[in-house]
Amino acid sequence: MRTVGAVAVPGALRAQMMVPPVHPSIRGDRSVAEEPLPEAELWLLLGPAVRESPVAKRLARDFAAAFGSRFAVVSTDRVLLGVTGGKLTLHDLAGRPITPPRAAVVRLAMTPLSTDREITLLRQLQAMGTQLINPPEAILTCVNKFWQLQALAGAGLPVPDTRTYTDTRPDLAVAAGIPEPCVVKAVRGSGGHQVFLARDAAMVADVQGCLRPDVPFLFQRYVRHSHGRDLRVIVVEGRAVAVGLRSSANGLMQSNVSLGGTVEPCPGRFPVAEQLAVRAAEQVGLVLAGVDLLFEEDGAFTLCEVNANVRWGARVTQVTDALIAACASRLT
Repeated sequence: MRTVGAVAVPGALRAQMMVPPVHPSIRGDRSVAEEPLPEAELWLLLGPAVRESPVAKRLARDFAAAFGSRFAVVSTDRVLLGVTGGKLTLHDLAGRPITPPRAAVVRLAMTPLSTDREITLLRQLQAMGTQLINPPEAILTCVNKFWQLQALAGAGLPVPDTRTYTDTRPDLAVAAGIPEPCVVKAVRGSGGHQVFLARDAAMVADVQGCLRPDVPFLFQRYVRHSHGRDLRVIVVEGRAVAVGLRSSANGLMQSNVSLGGTVEPCPGRFPVAEQLAVRAAEQVGLVLAGVDLLFEEDGAFTLCEVNANVRWGARVTQVTDALIAACASRLT
């Protein structure tokens, strides 16, 4: 196994993104750029922002143990795309042709994801026959939180009442009517950030000038019974392999671990929720998914979000085991 690639980013941003300092080829040292990518049937394809994440490191270690020389870690910044003689091609930074893998597990940061960059690479690999976990169409559906709702509601799955907008001003969207109280969240975001609870439309109107202008926001029904807790179900290839009850810290509405929340494993405690999570992952087309569900007062569940770049702790080994099995089936 060989791990390759890094990017140049400012120091402060580098610390947040947890990536290596500067790509050697940018410094003038072309040794990494000139080093050929390893031929492998299975790739762990990593974007710059996730390359040094704990999940990526564990996957690299465990996949290497399971697949040996058939496996390689490849960074998105080491692959060039092309069309030659009417055929799609891949090359490394030295111009050498690359044989596409038979399968690839994709780990990309969702919020900054670009259709012109990472998604274009995934489309190229898919068109060249690589089986992707997860495919680009499913990833795109999950990047935009309202696209998720369109897919889930279209299949008749339970989601919160939601309003959003396109080109109009947020204050006009609010004035037209929104759920009260409501959860306000950016259509792109992760980790529970850019999410807050508004008691009524007047409060949203007061703060709408602070909302990011580059992305629309959702105004979503507040599920009061689920305040500070939700259920995270990790689905791999149509099966719920890990289930955790997440609880917030300090009374926060969000229960994300990145905001200080805790997770209590609870497989089998909520079988209806597990079945709903599997249906949600299937509907958006994800092989690997993290599905968040909210508790309704009547005992039912409502889908909150479906995540394509799900994270899990080191003790949740069943997720990696299920991914290894999914990859092995694609290599036979």
